[in-house]
Amino acid sequence: MHHISTPLVSKALSNRGQHSISYTLSRSHSVIVEYTHDSDTDMFQIGRSTENMIDFVVTDTSPGGGAAEGPSAQSTISRYACRILCDRRPPYTSRIYAAGFDASSNIFLGERAAKWRTPDGLMDGLTTNGVLVMHPAGGFSEDSAPGVWREISVCGNVYTLRDSRSAQQRGKLVENESNVLQDGSLIDLCGATLLWRTPAGLLRAPTLKQLEAQRQEANAARPQCPVGLSTLAFPSPARGRTAPDKQQPWVYVRCGHVHGYHGWGCRRERGPQERECPLCRLVGPYVPLWLGQEAGLCLDPGPPSHAFAPCGHVCSEKTARYWAQTPLPHGTHAFHAACPFCGAWLTGEHGCVRLIFQGPLD
Repeated sequence: MHHISTPLVSKALSNRGQHSISYTLSRSHSVIVEYTHDSDTDMFQIGRSTENMIDFVVTDTSPGGGAAEGPSAQSTISRYACRILCDRRPPYTSRIYAAGFDASSNIFLGERAAKWRTPDGLMDGLTTNGVLVMHPAGGFSEDSAPGVWREISVCGNVYTLRDSRSAQQRGKLVENESNVLQDGSLIDLCGATLLWRTPAGLLRAPTLKQLEAQRQEANAARPQCPVGLSTLAFPSPARGRTAPDKQQPWVYVRCGHVHGYHGWGCRRERGPQERECPLCRLVGPYVPLWLGQEAGLCLDPGPPSHAFAPCGHVCSEKTARYWAQTPLPHGTHAFHAACPFCGAWLTGEHGCVRLIFQGPLD
């Protein structure tokens, strides 16, 4: 650790083979901490930058799925958002740290960044928009429950959240928690939320073959539209999510009654998507159903019995209830539950609905 008065002429900052973190305390005073190579770990970096030192490039996700577009959609994800250090030996423990090294192998925390001296005389700090982590209670399984969101520092320490995303005052140190990633840990980079899965955890997740078998089993039951009496069928994922198929199931997301598509029952005084269910008379959005096809997002291989509201993505009951109860950071200090398959914010009392299919009359 070096205390210097002219940061730009420091050898540590100009040497690309030397990783270092620079903490700018004032225009005339910086602290530079040098790092040495570790033969026991591998470092992976995540950020918005497409430079070679970033291993995983991420872009902002807008509610409803896809990357945020347009000139007004300025990214809030850091170019060098975070880094993950993975042990090379079993059990391959992985730890997350805020900020990543740039092309010069440096991390710069400017005057405005939250930074401080630790009790043992070292330095630590937070990035502008922060790196938030949430470890699920009970792991990522059928018994999972959402955990508490925390902020991770540049040195990997765990803190309670700041009053707002970019506030200069840090939260309180949480001494009994660590930066070790667990199966199902969520990493929020202020614009995109990542799900960390482990090989052991993915062994319990459904496979794409299982998801396809569930689709075929659901179609083999020959569900019918209770009004039009036409047979409904989930389309093959190979077809892609384009315009809904003629046999596509549609759902009234307030009650869960599944129908085929029809053009009546509109309640335009309530909004363009509002329809009245002909079975129970509840008025609400009427949307096509799509089977969720990302197996890593599923808690269990249960049957596709529930749909997220209002997007219509279908998955098992436990998967739907878990994500509907999991608040994801949004903006400076807001939280919203979102569909894990498309990013749409969930609505309604529960965020998801149990699907009610009409069986064949014969």
